[in-house]
Amino acid sequence: MKRLLLFLLALPAYGQLTQDQKVFDFTSLASLYSKRYAPLDWKQTLYNVNALDIAAWLDRARATTTDLDFYEVMVEYVANLHDGHDAYQLPSNFLAQLGFSADVYDDKVLIEALSRTTLPIAQYPFEVGDELVSVDGTPVETLLQSFAKYARYGNDRSTRRAAASRIVIRSQSRMPHAVDLGNNAVIEVRRASGNVETYTIPWRKTGLPLNQIDPAPTPQARKITPRLSESTPADPILAELQHAADPNPAGLFGYGSLQPVFALPQNFVRRLGNAGDNFVSGTYTSGTNRVGYIRIPHYDPADTNAALTQFASEIAYMQANTDGLVIDETRNTGGLLCYGESILTYLISNRFTPLGYEVRATREYLQSFAARLDNAKLIGNPTLIAQYQTLYDAVAEAFAASRGRSKPVPVCGPTFDRLEAKDKNFKPAAYSKPMIMLTDEFSVSTADSVAAMFQDAGRGPLVGWRTNGMGGSNSLNTTRWQVGAYSEGDTGMTIALMSRPNAVSVAGYPTTNYIENVGVQPDIPIDYMTRSNLLNGGRDFVEGFTAAINAQIQKATP
Repeated sequence: MKRLLLFLLALPAYGQLTQDQKVFDFTSLASLYSKRYAPLDWKQTLYNVNALDIAAWLDRARATTTDLDFYEVMVEYVANLHDGHDAYQLPSNFLAQLGFSADVYDDKVLIEALSRTTLPIAQYPFEVGDELVSVDGTPVETLLQSFAKYARYGNDRSTRRAAASRIVIRSQSRMPHAVDLGNNAVIEVRRASGNVETYTIPWRKTGLPLNQIDPAPTPQARKITPRLSESTPADPILAELQHAADPNPAGLFGYGSLQPVFALPQNFVRRLGNAGDNFVSGTYTSGTNRVGYIRIPHYDPADTNAALTQFASEIAYMQANTDGLVIDETRNTGGLLCYGESILTYLISNRFTPLGYEVRATREYLQSFAARLDNAKLIGNPTLIAQYQTLYDAVAEAFAASRGRSKPVPVCGPTFDRLEAKDKNFKPAAYSKPMIMLTDEFSVSTADSVAAMFQDAGRGPLVGWRTNGMGGSNSLNTTRWQVGAYSEGDTGMTIALMSRPNAVSVAGYPTTNYIENVGVQPDIPIDYMTRSNLLNGGRDFVEGFTAAINAQIQKATP
């Protein structure tokens, strides 16, 4: 009995990771980035971040005294990469909400939407457009800075906006100490009159809090969707490279939603936009012009064939019935890269060059492309042979030269050549009249790529704000790597970098072909994020882009 008692006393405190376990799990995280992360050198160029120099990080991990503090170190390491595709997540579903959303307008955190069921007006008379000043005595500006690591995107403005959303909606999967919240929050609100008022609001909490992790080892090294055999026609390896989306969309109003955040003109005649539709579409008149409008909320439809058929029908209608067309991909969460390219075949009425992708050159990719190339040769499919030969050669060349990435390669076909769409009679089906595309800093991933190809083709001006700069493939949303047998967190990964055919020069960045962090810059900047737009349904923004399409129509009129 005495011997057993001594053994029990030697065990670590229940639920707290040992230093060795922390070192093991943090090293596993860093090793994953060493092996699979495509933009390692790019992040060092932009931010002087060397993800492989982990001595100081290990010291910080060892010094933590609780599991939640260790998770904070893991979160910050990934956030330090300034990559919207990559975020360390805890194994927790705990969520705390205050019943309203907030965002940054005119560089102030304003209440954007609120639930009167949760916050009845008699008790909480503040309104949309009022300014959030502080929470529990901490100024909002201080919270924005400290919460940036929980909301990291590829540019500072997007990060700041996402951090604002995390002030009032706190998920422990991204914010380890969210469980430390009390029952209520005391907020200060500056009303439109200028008066600052104080309110106490209960936190609405759901899910199971994570306070400590079970110390039992977890032997599974990574969790992925089951891979099919090398001979299976469906190709998850290629699908990884053909996907780019926000892996954990921030709690932004209207992000990825079918309906736009702004009110369409009063004379707008709606065609699509009901439940089950993939787009919002319709027409409105402006002066003597009839303007078409199509909103693309994301590039990840449940059925790509059905979505493309619906889009083709709308384009045919717009071609016959409008003078100019507005394509809206603001607050677009991204999705399937090849679906995005297919959408563009209905917008660009000639050949265009798709983006290239610099693939992380790993043995896994080398072996997988070799096996798929052999299968394609066996079945005699010339298109697949050409595609896999291109991918294999590029990865083999980089692998042999010990380069981290391949040269740019196409991922949606064997060549850098896309043709305009054809109808069932093999006649051109792309819209040929004046067009603009709306973007903002939450046009992410595939929306980044679509905007870049639209601009590179000279199809029309981009109107709005810069795209996000999530410029790479990040595999499927269901493919995340578990990083640590003990702590059981997971992370996404940017596995290939988008590369434009011609380099661009953007202030604050080196001249580059990359979209990662740089984003795609608008030709006509119009900022939606103003208090005026928030309160008037985006009227200023709508008037701005309507003037832009009218100018394009006038320019094209003989």
